[in-house]
Amino acid sequence: MAKGGFRGGMPGSQVNMMKQAQKMQQEFMKMQQELENTAFEFTAGGGAVKAVIVGTREFKEITIDPEAVDPEDVEMLQDLILAAVNGALKMADEKTGESMAKLQGGLGGFPGMF
Repeated sequence: MAKGGFRGGMPGSQVNMMKQAQKMQQEFMKMQQELENTAFEFTAGGGAVKAVIVGTREFKEITIDPEAVDPEDVEMLQDLILAAVNGALKMADEKTGESMAKLQGGLGGFPGMF
C-alpha cells in the first residue's frame, strides 16, 4: 500500500457516503415520527362505521352509527367493521410506502438499501 493513501479507494468519498448515510438516517427518523403522529381514517357503509388508526398501526377509534346496529343482521355490521379497519390499514401502508419511496429517491448511490 502506498504511503498516505488508501488502496483502491478515495477516503473523501467514504466520508461523503458516511455523511449522506447519517443524513438519510435523520430523515428516516423524522419521517417515522411524522407517520406515527398521522391519523388515517376510513369509513364503510356510507359512514356507518369509521376506523381511525395512527402510523404505528394502533387503533385510536372505531365509531359505529347506532342505525347500523341491526340485531337481525350482525354479519353485515361485522363486514362493515372489517372493511373500515382494512381500509384504514391500507391507507397507512400506502402512505408509509410513498414516504419510503421518497426517502429512497434521495439515496442515489445506495441502491437496494431498503
